[in-house]
This record gives sequence, C-alpha cells and structure tokens, in this order.
Amino acid sequence: MNTTTGKPVHLAVYDTLADWETGHATAQLARTGHEIRTVGPSTAPVRSIGGLRVQPDLALEDLRPEDSALLILPGADLWDTTDDLAPFARAARTFLEAGVPVAAICGATAGLAREGLLDDRDHTSAISFYLAATGYAGGGRYVEADAVTDGPLVTAGPTEPVAFAREILRLLGVYEGEVLDAWYRLFHDSDPAAYGVLEKAGAL
Repeated sequence: MNTTTGKPVHLAVYDTLADWETGHATAQLARTGHEIRTVGPSTAPVRSIGGLRVQPDLALEDLRPEDSALLILPGADLWDTTDDLAPFARAARTFLEAGVPVAAICGATAGLAREGLLDDRDHTSAISFYLAATGYAGGGRYVEADAVTDGPLVTAGPTEPVAFAREILRLLGVYEGEVLDAWYRLFHDSDPAAYGVLEKAGAL
C-alpha cells in the first residue's frame, strides 16, 4: 500500500554526511514514486564522508513542513564536532510540531537529543551512552533495538540502514505486513525466500 501524499521526501545533506545510512530508504522511496529532494544549509554543494559531491535542491531556510512528506536526517561528523547542524535539529522540531514525520539516524539522533526531541519519545541510536553524553533527559526512553518508531519519529543507529529504511517504508505506507518483512529479510539477511514474496506482490 502506498499512501504518498504527493509531497516530496526531503533528505538533509551537509558536509561529512554518512552516505551509507540513507541509501536503502531513498532508493526504495524513489522506486515507488516518491520524489526525493535534497536540502542543505544553503544551495552550495556539500561533500559526503565518502567524498561524494552533492548539490542541494534547496536551502534549509526555504523548507516548510507543509511542503514535505518526511524529513530524513543522516549522520555526519559535524553533528558531534560543531553546532553547524543545530538548525536541522530545530527544523525537525518544526516538522514534528506540525505532525510531519522525521527520520534520524546515527549522529542526527544526538542532534535531536540536544534539541530535547527525544526526552519524551521512545528512540534508539548507536548506543545509550552516546546519547547520554549529550546531557539529554530521555535516557529512560532509550530502546535497545535496530530502529524505533514513536509516532512520527524514526530513529536508528549507524549500522542499521536497512532497519532504518524498513521503518520509513512502514511509516509512509509503502509496504506493510509480509511484504515489508520480506523486503527487510531480502536486503538485511539475503534471504532468497523473500524474493518470491516481493515478486508475487509486484514489489521489485
């Protein structure tokens, strides 16, 4: 089931972004009809941790929740070494307050913790003490899981890009039930039996 609103999914891009963390999600979303638009600190090119040069489609100051289906925040070294990405955490607050989903992985979860967005929501990250170092008040809501969805917020650690994508696909209604499970088993576990389920469902 695809419940896309017709609005694009916005992928935040910034210097040192972790390229491997969002590829499964954005590729599958694009293949199922979702437009992916990149949003940077400005429209100046950025360079990922893997050396990829990305030209943002729009600047963060021009991003509005009402124009988006989802904001994806990848990890980046800058989340932990400077305050440069704090505006993206503030944008996440604006999205969540407007009821528009946000998905954060790796260092972006620390950015959300510093913004106070994980204090009252179930969440996960790389490891609990990584977030504890931010001084946030949400340690009691930390969940040891590959990825966690609480309402409109998805969180995951850096080694779980497939689980991160699974939760995004579920949240946006792209796949559900046995099809979603098969998609995860194929890409996470290389389970050949999952391919037949996806082929039968026309989900390849």
